[in-house]
Amino acid sequence: MSTAAVRVSHSAQAVRPFRKPPKVRKFLKRDENGLPVPHVRNLIVRDIHPCRLMDHYHTTLQDNLMYMTYNHESGTPPSPRQIRLTYDPNDPYTKNRYNPPVGGSQAGKKPAPPTTSENVVRLEKIVIHSMVKEAITNRSNLLGLIAAFRAMSGETEGGGGRPSSDGVQIVKGKKNVGGWMRPGLPVGAKVELKGPKMYDFLSTLVEFVLPRIREFPGIVMPPASSTMKSPSGVAGVVSFGLPPEAMGYFPQIEVNLDSYPKSYGMHIHFVTNAVGIGAQNRARALVSGFQIPFARK
Repeated sequence: MSTAAVRVSHSAQAVRPFRKPPKVRKFLKRDENGLPVPHVRNLIVRDIHPCRLMDHYHTTLQDNLMYMTYNHESGTPPSPRQIRLTYDPNDPYTKNRYNPPVGGSQAGKKPAPPTTSENVVRLEKIVIHSMVKEAITNRSNLLGLIAAFRAMSGETEGGGGRPSSDGVQIVKGKKNVGGWMRPGLPVGAKVELKGPKMYDFLSTLVEFVLPRIREFPGIVMPPASSTMKSPSGVAGVVSFGLPPEAMGYFPQIEVNLDSYPKSYGMHIHFVTNAVGIGAQNRARALVSGFQIPFARK
């Protein structure tokens, strides 16, 4: 055999595309859901890039909110007023009776805590949830919504070694409604975002989704004459909804939109640490600092 033929045979063996796969010596164990458990333990995924909105809050927005929402209180604050109940709790004849406070519910009358540098209003988590009415008859209709939420949020159960990550959760009915809703029946899905992933979703929402929604005026605020002493006014949660066509504006969904059976509308809740009277206004000031518009009817 000539030297050229030997070289050709050796090169053919070197670039052979298929080789015998290695023998599996130890199969992966399965968890309670039937998913394989890797051999690597305590795998924790750290941040791979700086979070721009998180830095914006700590460097700029936090100081501005402290200045805007500061309420100076001179002297010792008065002690909280004792809430008088309708019936005497020591009376054996009214011991097991429903005993509301005099003057109605006190939820909307809770005073705000003293303003300090530790309790400046901040974003604690973002909750996204949606309902699929077709899931009542066939629960497999939830698969498209679950896949969309996983793509938009990047959250999985215990993902990145974070035990606090619950991933996409199934929302089930709690009571009978009109004969078509029963307790324990899956009707929707939700996902909670915290930390850097929360700010990443907020950045995507502000930069890619909201500007592309046609005739989006902003989060609709109640009239100026409405009272802020309601339970929702002291909760510090800003909520609004997105139409089904807005789901296709997320870059994670837009690149593969045909893979989803339909588009789903969703409700987004910005949960802050603001409590007490005026909490809703402080929460709106925080959310508006992230370039989310508001509009009043």
